[in-house]
Amino acid sequence: MKIAVLSGKGGTGKTLVSVNLAAVASNAAYIDCDVEEPNGYLFFKPQGIKTLEVTVPVPQIDGLLCNGCRLCVDFCKFNALAFIKDKPVLFPEICHSCGGCVILCPQKAISERPKKVGVVSEGISGNVRVYGGIMETGASSGVPILRELFRQSKKEEGLSVIDCPPGSSCMAMESIKDADYCVLVAEPTLFGTHNLNMVHELVKVFKKPFGVVLNKCVPGENPSEEFCLEHNITVLGKILFDHKLGELNSNAYIIADELSEYRELFVDLLHRIEGEVKA
Repeated sequence: MKIAVLSGKGGTGKTLVSVNLAAVASNAAYIDCDVEEPNGYLFFKPQGIKTLEVTVPVPQIDGLLCNGCRLCVDFCKFNALAFIKDKPVLFPEICHSCGGCVILCPQKAISERPKKVGVVSEGISGNVRVYGGIMETGASSGVPILRELFRQSKKEEGLSVIDCPPGSSCMAMESIKDADYCVLVAEPTLFGTHNLNMVHELVKVFKKPFGVVLNKCVPGENPSEEFCLEHNITVLGKILFDHKLGELNSNAYIIADELSEYRELFVDLLHRIEGEVKA
């Protein structure tokens, strides 16, 4: 079973929920897909880490073979190729590695070379296999890294908890496309409701079953809870605003391992999600 945990922005509690769901399971994989700013490893502190470089193909042009036909330049919709002083010039930072220019070139003047865009890693922390990755500075997209992460973790047969990038970008879409269930984490504010609506629209587009965890709840009005009631969205659970929880989480402690009442909360949450998936 693959559970994807999303939020409309950073700091909502997405990693808090992801890490603790994986920690309370008897056998689980945790996959950190926030490859721009990964932090799941800070909580799990995995051992026996293995790493693998992730590369994408980028064009290289043989000026001796090029006859200046400009087909490659006209084809590239990302403006990664330009024609300057009678020769094509590549801007690899904005190349999307589609390979079209290589196929199109009538002179076979364009070939491809690998360009490093990031690294993926795998380690172990107790009963949790920890997968993560990080983008190279200046890389245009983390999607190739996510695809490699999922290739590396496809051997997992039990529970996989996918800690998605915040928001609804291409990387968030890549993170949820094979998920069996999505957990949306929301704060009890108007801004939190706006961000909840953002990921709510995303999971609807992908036709994924989903529910909401309301985090940092305080007495009084909760616009995110009202949004769920208005749209008939299942509220899977609530996490109260708690200074002690915040302090432990800020210091990269796994809450379920430190406080028994929160272990019960996340065990109940996991059982609730499993019931939703089976329903």
